[in-house]
Amino acid sequence: MAEDAPSAPTSRWRGRWSVCLTVAAVVTVWLALVLPDRARGLGAGSFVRIPVEALLLVTVVLLAGSRVRRATALVFGALLGLLLVVKALDMAFFTVFDRPFDLLSDWYYFGPGIGVLGDSVGRPVAIALVVAGGCLATGLVVLVCLAVVRLADVAAAHRRRSARTLLALGVVWLACALAGAQVASAAVASRSTAELAYGQVHQLRADLADRSAFAHDIATDPLAATPGGPSLAGLRGKDVLLVFVESYGRVAVQGTTYSPGVDAVLADGDRQLRASGWSVRSAFLTSPTFGAGSWLAHSTLQSGLWVDSQQRYNQLLTDRRLTLSRAFHDAGWRTAFSDPAITRDWPEGKRFYGFDASYDSRNVGYRGPRFGYAPMPDQYSLAALSRTELTADPARPRVMAEIDLVSSHHPWTPLPHLVDWSTLGDGSVFDGMPGQGESATKAFQDPERVRALYGQSIEYTMSTLVSWLQVQPDPDLVLVVLGDHQPHSYVSGAHPGHDVPVSVIARDPAVTTRIAGWGWQDDLRPAPDAPVWRMDTFRDRFLDAFAR
Repeated sequence: MAEDAPSAPTSRWRGRWSVCLTVAAVVTVWLALVLPDRARGLGAGSFVRIPVEALLLVTVVLLAGSRVRRATALVFGALLGLLLVVKALDMAFFTVFDRPFDLLSDWYYFGPGIGVLGDSVGRPVAIALVVAGGCLATGLVVLVCLAVVRLADVAAAHRRRSARTLLALGVVWLACALAGAQVASAAVASRSTAELAYGQVHQLRADLADRSAFAHDIATDPLAATPGGPSLAGLRGKDVLLVFVESYGRVAVQGTTYSPGVDAVLADGDRQLRASGWSVRSAFLTSPTFGAGSWLAHSTLQSGLWVDSQQRYNQLLTDRRLTLSRAFHDAGWRTAFSDPAITRDWPEGKRFYGFDASYDSRNVGYRGPRFGYAPMPDQYSLAALSRTELTADPARPRVMAEIDLVSSHHPWTPLPHLVDWSTLGDGSVFDGMPGQGESATKAFQDPERVRALYGQSIEYTMSTLVSWLQVQPDPDLVLVVLGDHQPHSYVSGAHPGHDVPVSVIARDPAVTTRIAGWGWQDDLRPAPDAPVWRMDTFRDRFLDAFAR
């Protein structure tokens, strides 16, 4: 017995459902093709485009047989879905790092990124967000692939109508492309997804070629030929500190809503330092990184090489290169490293950098509360270095140390406050400090509040550093104080550059006399017209200034 024919309402429902699926597929494919790869491009005009990739796909669908059509749709859909995920990653990286995502080396950032997210919203929520993001990315790839297959099937089933539509859109696209001198017309004739795919392939090839080029740079070190290394006679008898201030960028000292507060702290610091016999010289260095990746800046300054990617960093640490700390170690200084954010053993500190001692969150006796990302306030980190390395014992060896101050690390809340140095103890004095109750999630609901908190974090770190110099009895102390990178773009604004302040601070005026030829300025706050060096040039200039 023959099956009953579908009823008229059922047929209409199926027809409407089919039309809805087709419209959804067209919109999905179109959005995947025209979506920009950065948040600043998300304007209404960015979606009024005719993507040439869609025209090429429909052309292949109309000319090919059913087997080739289905295979083409599956491959195109999978690639388009993956490129949509790359666009989302690009958008995130432009927001945080002011650059696109690098397929070969940027996966490393997911680990530290999860940690920072956990410090902002809590670890369980961070893990849930990461899992949700992974599921969303997988779902997007599958959804786009299904949408492309649906679009291909519909185009093949309606060849004449599809051909006419293709011809009309192709004429419009070509006309707009030929009128490319007009910005609006050029934007309509879109090929952004094809350019993105080409850019990713080109970047992969460039990353692979960079390995051999960077290996040559590592091996080509003029200082390696110096017998016994640089003597550093100009710093003999001095304790030398390399002090990195997290996220301390040019925007902290000029041209922003929060820079006046930082400038006032630096001006007050200048008055205090001059009154107690310190001299200061300041300028700017151009960092190889932006928004995060502090280790890239650290290795750039120390090695004299431009380390602007995780690939270069990994390659550098598996090779041999004279770093500033190793130069001091070879010249007879005791070398130390202090970073409270480290929570596990770091063998590269001794093997590559030449540090004799390492201090982190596990071995300085801190028993106080965390402050967001920072396991302890900068005040405690400085006091711990005084207690462990910069003691008053006249028989101790001279010390060269790198210390990383992380209270100004994202998310900038809660923030500690400076307390009397004599009350520090084990850090319990920071318990219940005002501001402990403010969550980063709540603060980030107000962009102006985020910027204000960032400025306050720099004010805290710099005022703490100046205060520490007032209580530090060492008359032979020399400091190089600098930022590692600019803060994230939602704090710094669009295209702020990569410059960070740098200062040389010393009690002995002979130290700053040796760098008089650098042309650096006399204050903690470098003026807008202060000299700007690339960060990788500092090692050689510093060692040359104090070699004799």
